[in-house]
Amino acid sequence: MTASTPTVTASIPTLTGERADLLETLATHRHFLRHTVRGLTDEQATRRTTASELTLAGIVKHVASTERSWADFVVHGTAAMEQSPEDWAQEWVLAPGETLASVLALYDDVAARTDELVRTVDLDAAHPLPEAPWFTPGAVRSARRVFLHVVAETAQHAGHADILRESLDGQKTMG
Repeated sequence: MTASTPTVTASIPTLTGERADLLETLATHRHFLRHTVRGLTDEQATRRTTASELTLAGIVKHVASTERSWADFVVHGTAAMEQSPEDWAQEWVLAPGETLASVLALYDDVAARTDELVRTVDLDAAHPLPEAPWFTPGAVRSARRVFLHVVAETAQHAGHADILRESLDGQKTMG
């Protein structure tokens, strides 16, 4: 083999178009969130830094949990979205034994699963949304719309995290 001979590797299909855009956008906003919490201790990541009760670790845990729930919805439908108010409240705080590192690892696992779904599911497949005051009665969501919602949710909470981090120690994600 000479230096100009290309190496043959297993054929991995390259995603283009909509799926590639979804994956890139998800990766971008996940990166912003992860970047915002880099270098923090558990004590810093669980400290309230504004009038809000939000903490940086709580945001990461909530985003991971929310993404997991929406991915479950894509696969299993409405029943996957059932959650008690108590369960929702626990998404925002670290339980005993949880650390920033553990919720970041959970987030990595959730993101990998979601990314695989973006690559493989029928983006037009849809399920009815559960009854909730924030959903229009009888509304349905396609996998495509779910993934767009996950992008929006991640971006919104990355912005919240940026404010909390700046309040903590002055670090800005984008500045």
